[in-house]
Amino acid sequence: MQNQNHNKILILAIIILALGNIFFAYKYIAKTRTLDEATQKQRINDKVLSFTQLFMDKALRGGTAVSFDDRLQLENSVRALNDKEIYTSWEKFTSAKSQTEVQQNFYALFELLLGKIAI
Repeated sequence: MQNQNHNKILILAIIILALGNIFFAYKYIAKTRTLDEATQKQRINDKVLSFTQLFMDKALRGGTAVSFDDRLQLENSVRALNDKEIYTSWEKFTSAKSQTEVQQNFYALFELLLGKIAI
């Protein structure tokens, strides 16, 4: 009789420990996914901020015409974002014909870049 109770307690303890392990494994996986998502957002933020800084330095603060090398660097940087919406806005900005169109497209691009930064 006492041996049977001892076996039941042992089986119950094993079940509780197994359930605890499953619970903690689930929590670990959930935290890992959350961390992966946060890391991915941070990578995107870094790329967007890097492009924005490059854009500000090369295109807006330069005061002179943007050199071929700078245009190439900007083009490669915007392509590296792998964001179709940003690239489309960039193409509109670079293909603008009038100063008014350039300003409108600049504001649209800049607003889009700021909107892409995840908090």
